[in-house]
Amino acid sequence: MLDQADRLRKLAKDVDEKVENNNKGVKIITVTSGKGGVGKSNFVVNLAIAIQMKGKKVMIFDADVGMGNDDVLMGFLPKYNVNDIIFNNMNIEDVLIEGPYGVKLLPGGTGLTKVEEITEEKREKFINKIKELNDLDYIIMDTGAGISKSVLGFIACSEDLIIITTPEPTSLTDAYSLLKAVDHFEIKSSAKVIINRTLSFKEGIETYNKFSNTVNNFLNMNLEHLGNLSDDRKLVEAVRKQKPFIISFPNSSVSKEIMSIANKIMGQKEEHTGDGVEGLFKKIFSIFSV
Repeated sequence: MLDQADRLRKLAKDVDEKVENNNKGVKIITVTSGKGGVGKSNFVVNLAIAIQMKGKKVMIFDADVGMGNDDVLMGFLPKYNVNDIIFNNMNIEDVLIEGPYGVKLLPGGTGLTKVEEITEEKREKFINKIKELNDLDYIIMDTGAGISKSVLGFIACSEDLIIITTPEPTSLTDAYSLLKAVDHFEIKSSAKVIINRTLSFKEGIETYNKFSNTVNNFLNMNLEHLGNLSDDRKLVEAVRKQKPFIISFPNSSVSKEIMSIANKIMGQKEEHTGDGVEGLFKKIFSIFSV
């Protein structure tokens, strides 16, 4: 992973330069966490649906290599993933899943951990196929948890980083460790934070303030509190039903909170990389070739 630091730094700077010089295209967001089990994928699925409900076109890229479960949370069991497009010459429409309200889901599989096995011809064919997805407003990448080459790589390929944590001390410690790695490799200078499974609004604010103070004292990172999500029983019921809570229980507290977060994301200054899903995968191929 240390050998990848220079490539990560360069790629992150390239993305920043394109954001400054381009105001069109797709917004690419990476959502990650310091540890598993904090509700990251549930957040991604419901956030994507919330943004789509508001008239934008969203695609989830399930980049949790080997352990992705966004499809399960949406009530699907897909047969294919990115591997099949790259290695088995399948078409995008055969792999892409259309979920609630038209949200698109692209299952990642394990192919991106084997980039060195992908010939230049296969890469070009894949990029040409992925160009078909040219009408997206947002791509939300759901990564694995923890600190790894793949997680740091996906963070470097995006414009915005959202990190999910809970008030539990172990979750906060692991989230801090991840941000420490991001800061150390100079991949990103800012991140947005979601405090999940809060028992009250006050707990969410206090948790964020404590976390933010620690980060500000020891890291060169700018944090933004994007919002809290309540520890709502409706969320558990929705997971068991494999039907996102924003659809199953639209009037629940957690659904109102996810809508508020979606409004914040959509209300932010519209500065995009401008190179869309094609450019994203070119960056991914570049970073994972190291």
